Formats: sequence, structure tokens, C-alpha cells
Amino acid sequence: MEVINTLGRRKKSVARIYMTKGKGKYTINGKDYKEYFTTVALQYRINQPFTLTDNVDQYDLKVNVAGGGITGQAEAIRLAISRAFVQIDADNKPALKAEGLMTRDPRMVERKKPGQKKARKKFQFSKR
Repeated sequence: MEVINTLGRRKKSVARIYMTKGKGKYTINGKDYKEYFTTVALQYRINQPFTLTDNVDQYDLKVNVAGGGITGQAEAIRLAISRAFVQIDADNKPALKAEGLMTRDPRMVERKKPGQKKARKKFQFSKR
């Protein structure tokens, strides 16, 4: 099997994955995924597409991820893995779509406006 290359994004995070047949070794930015994502919740997000498609320990991942925070990075990787499984077999798409893993989350940070403290917050108004 050849290398499958896909891309996932979330907020400012961009994840590029390279998926090959293997024994379930996930390398993220040169580190093991359990070392990179220390919390169980983030590790669960990475494994979610594998469990939904019954492909646990069948593929190796090499991931390059940059930008954003660790939660955004984990969700960007999850989207990229989901897209890779649809490339492998289109029958995986309904199961992944039902869990919301095929949707690119469009929510981004709103920009700060001039004359305001933050995006929505205003400076304190003084009547006198």
C-alpha cells in the first residue's frame, strides 16, 4: 500500500498526515502521540476515527502539525485521519459523518476592532 497524504485544519492549526499500513505507531512532530498529547481526552480524539472504522493498530501515522493550541491540533489531526479513511474506502464515510468527524469546524477567533478593548468588549463609558 502506498502512502496516503491528507490535510486537516481547526482554528489556526494545520495538520498534514502520512498514513501507511503498519502496527499502529503514531508519530506527531517526531514524538510519540502519547508523549505529545499527554491528556486522555486528546488521545481519545486521535483514536476516534480508528475505532469508528475498526482499524485500530492497522495503520502507522506520521504527522506534521503546526499552529494553534493542543486541542485545535488534536482536532485537525482527527479531521485529516477521517479524510484519509474516506480515501481508503468510501464506505467509511457514513460512520465518520454521523459522529461529525468529516466536517471542518469553521469557528475562528474574531478579530479585534479599533476603538474597542477586544473583539466585542468596549472601553468603559464614563458619563462625567
